[in-house]
Amino acid sequence: MGLLETSDKQSIHLVENEIQARIDQIFSNLERLEILCSKEPPSKRQNAKLRVDQLKYDVQHLQTALRNFQHRRYVRDQQDREREELLTRSYTTNDSETTIHMDETLQFNSSIRNAHQGIDDLLGSGSSVLEGLRDQRKTLKGTHKKILDVANMLGLSNTVMRLIEKRAFQDKAIMIGGMLLTCVFMILVIKYLT
Repeated sequence: MGLLETSDKQSIHLVENEIQARIDQIFSNLERLEILCSKEPPSKRQNAKLRVDQLKYDVQHLQTALRNFQHRRYVRDQQDREREELLTRSYTTNDSETTIHMDETLQFNSSIRNAHQGIDDLLGSGSSVLEGLRDQRKTLKGTHKKILDVANMLGLSNTVMRLIEKRAFQDKAIMIGGMLLTCVFMILVIKYLT
């Protein structure tokens, strides 16, 4: 990121592309790390996920810093272009037959500026929406993985519950059988011994 501030105009795009590529690579590595965290023993899993989340947070800050730098550079370049355009414009005196329609020209100029500003706002909001969608995709991937983990745990829990219910039914059958056997034994003892 420090190289961005000191690089010249010709190489700044290469540096930005390299930083963006590295950030994207870090994001893909973090996704792999999340998968590996779920395979850790339960005692280490929480700590590992916490570290991965911290790394994600740091990388998102780097992404935001890059976007802010690009925006500042875009504004600075646009100001330079406008300044150069004003300085290179040639002004001439008006002929006697020439009349200036100042109001119409000012209105036209303000309309163009408003349209230009509107397009810039649309591009900015479109970029924000795209970034938001990327962030939501990453969040939904994480949520999907967590749901799969919970589903796996619930599948194990359902198996355990079925085994408990089966054991309870068997215990009940043994108890009723034992009670009937005891009753038959008591009836036989009373009938034959008394």
